[in-house]
Amino acid sequence: MNFWKNKIQLDLLKRHVGPFLFCFFTLMFLLLMQFLILHVDKLIGKDIPVLIIIELILTNLAYMVVLAAPMAVLVATLMAFGKFSELNELTALRSSGVNPISIMKPVLIASTIMFVGLVWFSNSVLPEANNKARSLFIDIRLKKPGFELQPNVFYDGIEGYTFLVKHIDNETDSLFDITLFQNPTNARNRAYIKAERGFLTSEGTQGLTLFLEDGEMLRYLTRSRGAALDNLERTVFSKYRLSFDLSDLAFSRSDPNRRNRSDRTMSIQAMAVVVDTLEKEINEYAKDLTVSSSLTSLDLLESSPEQVRRSVYTRFSPADTATKTLESSFLILNEISESSYRQRLTSVSSSRLEEHKSNFENTKSNMLWRLKRVNKFLVEIYKKFSIPFACIVFVLIGAPIGIMTKRGNFGYAAIISSVILTIYWISIIQGEKLADRLFITPFWGMWSFNIVFSIIGIIMIIHLTTELSVSKLWKKSSD
Repeated sequence: MNFWKNKIQLDLLKRHVGPFLFCFFTLMFLLLMQFLILHVDKLIGKDIPVLIIIELILTNLAYMVVLAAPMAVLVATLMAFGKFSELNELTALRSSGVNPISIMKPVLIASTIMFVGLVWFSNSVLPEANNKARSLFIDIRLKKPGFELQPNVFYDGIEGYTFLVKHIDNETDSLFDITLFQNPTNARNRAYIKAERGFLTSEGTQGLTLFLEDGEMLRYLTRSRGAALDNLERTVFSKYRLSFDLSDLAFSRSDPNRRNRSDRTMSIQAMAVVVDTLEKEINEYAKDLTVSSSLTSLDLLESSPEQVRRSVYTRFSPADTATKTLESSFLILNEISESSYRQRLTSVSSSRLEEHKSNFENTKSNMLWRLKRVNKFLVEIYKKFSIPFACIVFVLIGAPIGIMTKRGNFGYAAIISSVILTIYWISIIQGEKLADRLFITPFWGMWSFNIVFSIIGIIMIIHLTTELSVSKLWKKSSD
């Protein structure tokens, strides 16, 4: 009996391998195509080296692995257990006295190993890959377009010059009817150059030479003192040569380790240190708020300046209208007989209160900003565990659903997994947003639907493998 059970367990585990690999690489391909569609406009037209583009794609494959692996587990589980039920093997197990839960153990062990592996991958490999990809994206975005002339189109990609060419012969790389505007610098004057013909030759990767033939140049000379108009110099040439520095157009790669890291480019240990530092600062701000609220009435700190003045001066006393003595709700002010001194003391107190109120608002603002930062880092920490844990969750919920559908083909698995994955990823995204906005805690934002899906899966497994059901429990409780 144990040999037969072990053989079925091994056979069921083998049925996962093919669908898992097929779905994993299919999802990786789809995610890669989505990435290229979103970012292809940032890569073309900038003369980016092919190796840099390949490295950019490889570094972005890291996050695709973390997303594709749990989804592939769900599809493979639906197909394997659906085929298992379709061939009536579950009925044979029950009739032979074997508990169907026992056949799930190897699959659960395999999903647990994958969970541990993905957590290591998310903590060790993914942050470094995200950091390199982010640095490459910044370098590509800062790179200027390459030197590309087009007929009848002004080109100002080279600093200090503007080109206009009427016709370009692509076979000989010859230029015809060329107009060149040269902007003034410390080393040269402003000039206007026109030639009938010309051609370009490159000098390495960062140099370009333009040879002009049969043209003229109108150059603005430096204005002399007292001259009302600029002096112009006209030169006719049969051949003229201009050299350009294209170093600004070349791709320049920066060191990713010198850039500031965000939550997606940090490991769990690094984010834990940041969270600990921010929590200490929050505690210090909380102490300041406690001291401020104990020294000053919260009603005054939250009131407007006009309300503060009204609380200090209550009214003019009718008996003292000649001296304009003010009667205040603060007893210490009523003990001061001199009206001018009382008014001066009240004015100083009001300004001090406004300053104290401003510091109070700044403290609350700084505290709120740090709370949001703490939640943002905690969300990313929990995400590194919750998404890999979905491998186990999808086995718990995919196995009973596959058994109930009794269909082991890819079509049914794709439809069911699409519904489950849509609900799951929407919950993850919305949970992250709610946690970042302090509506819920980061733990519940990242783990709530894992817990809910796990409970649903366990209930379904118990229902399929035993005679116990929720409806029966409800009837017993009502009786």
